[in-house]
Amino acid sequence: MSTFLERLDAACEASQSLVCVGLDPDPALMPVGDVFSFNKAIVDATRELVCAYKPNLAFYEALGLDGLRALEQTVQHIRKMAPGVILLADAKRGDIGNTAAAYAKALFEVWEFDAATVNPYLGGDAVEPFLAHPDRGAFILCRTSNPGARDFQDMMVARPGDAPRPLYQVVALRAMEWNRRGNVGLVVGATYPQELGQVRLLCPETPFLIPGIGSQAGDLEQSVRLGVDARGRRAIVNSSRGIIYASRGRDYAEAARNATIKLRDAISVTLA
Repeated sequence: MSTFLERLDAACEASQSLVCVGLDPDPALMPVGDVFSFNKAIVDATRELVCAYKPNLAFYEALGLDGLRALEQTVQHIRKMAPGVILLADAKRGDIGNTAAAYAKALFEVWEFDAATVNPYLGGDAVEPFLAHPDRGAFILCRTSNPGARDFQDMMVARPGDAPRPLYQVVALRAMEWNRRGNVGLVVGATYPQELGQVRLLCPETPFLIPGIGSQAGDLEQSVRLGVDARGRRAIVNSSRGIIYASRGRDYAEAARNATIKLRDAISVTLA
């Protein structure tokens, strides 16, 4: 059985890409009415250009059972058409141990996602059920891309025997202590590239999920330079609205492909 890191590295190598496409269907923005048809066209247009797809579960849950059926169809289609690509559930789950175990089972065993975003606020016992699957990744929220991230993540915290540091750095260090199976990742937003660089110094080989590119106006060049590991890998650069809504017309799939190529090539130029 391959480890999660082996599968992630293989996906990046096969596609020669660090791009992740966020599949966040919003009926108010989609040029077609059917969620699966929309996702299918995006996937078919971009599948050889990306290392990962990231459905945000909230958009499917908001559509009720029809949304969950569309998610199921989307997962199955990606597995068929892009079997080597990482399928990442943006779920931000985090709860007490037995509930977290149920969340992990749902995402990894029922939905068969390769990785999931996890909220560490409840501590290690809430994260452990996700880490118990060595072939699956858990991307722990560390320095998120939203403006309100500063409300808590910049608070100075002193661990016993250590000098005070911002909370996001404490989360990164604690996540490394939890990383006994080598399947921990961190979510670090492109809207805070300097903080991203600080986390990379603390966690030199950890995979990062980097949201905030595109509509959130994150700094792509700085985030790539500061976010990749020493080999120019271990960074998953996500764009959602900037790709899937690159056009609001019937050419949306072609526009999504062009936006994906543009992002992939910009990353390659930065790393050259």
